[in-house]
Amino acid sequence: MTKFEEFENIIARLRAPDGCPWDREQTHMSLKKPCIEEAAEVICGINILDQTGDPDNLKEELGDLLMQVVMHARIAEEEGYFTMDDVIQTIIDKMIRRHPHVFGEAVVSDSGEVLTKWDEIKKQEKAGKEWTEDYLPAAFEEAKELIDAAAERKGFGKYLPVQDDGE
Repeated sequence: MTKFEEFENIIARLRAPDGCPWDREQTHMSLKKPCIEEAAEVICGINILDQTGDPDNLKEELGDLLMQVVMHARIAEEEGYFTMDDVIQTIIDKMIRRHPHVFGEAVVSDSGEVLTKWDEIKKQEKAGKEWTEDYLPAAFEEAKELIDAAAERKGFGKYLPVQDDGE
């Protein structure tokens, strides 16, 4: 058994009828707040690594963010929507499609060309699903509100965006 499979089993056990009451109560909606907080803490871990060379915080926070992914996949499986294998297969397929210069015959000369081709492929993939982007403005606003609430809970006051001074 891989460590990932072991971790999936731990999450399944936590959500089992005789598992943890808090974990059993969680839903996609209730996990929004911890998901955005863990993403912010990953950014903190990256900054700590960059500024001090210490990777321990990043390692821990990536685990916490992974827990969010595994919890959401587990909940989706319980609801009959998809499994963790489906999530993994979806990202595998996307990475292969979006890297034809690695997994296919396409040739690129630099990272700028890679990004241009990535955007072209993404546009083709999203054809007919453009309506999903209508949800993005509200999601970004909600993410800002969740960050503000997390900052206040942790005693940092309300999040204040960095001002661009034009330099």
